[in-house]
Amino acid sequence: MTQVVEKDSTLVVHITMKLADGSAADSTKVNNKPAKIIMGDESISPAFEAQLLGLAAGESKEFTLQAKDAFGEVNPDNIHYMDISKFSEEAPAKVGNIITFTQPGNIELPGMIREVSGSSVTIDFNHPLAGQEVTFVIDLVEIQ
Repeated sequence: MTQVVEKDSTLVVHITMKLADGSAADSTKVNNKPAKIIMGDESISPAFEAQLLGLAAGESKEFTLQAKDAFGEVNPDNIHYMDISKFSEEAPAKVGNIITFTQPGNIELPGMIREVSGSSVTIDFNHPLAGQEVTFVIDLVEIQ
């Protein structure tokens, strides 16, 4: 009997993500480092998990998820403003730069600089793919 993905399976997968225009956003195949997914641990959305159920090792599946089921909608509470004096030569306030901030509990949180206006720097802590429909191509390498 072939082993298939169940609600408590641990998977090794290659994930390729594509945007609505068909362009590739990211892929674990670039560095040949597959991802590990633990079904039911809430690290992925229920809609994403539902797409994986029943797949067997060696199979591939392509599916598209709306923003809310992929990386979520853009949350305005995740956009913050800082004074430009908080930045340095090593971490300049330049649009497009991703700066990692250390939160209490030594948690690192990356944020992208969206705008620099005078002494105000706008930093977006939303996932870069938040608010976007994403197509996933899953290549199931192994069920552990």
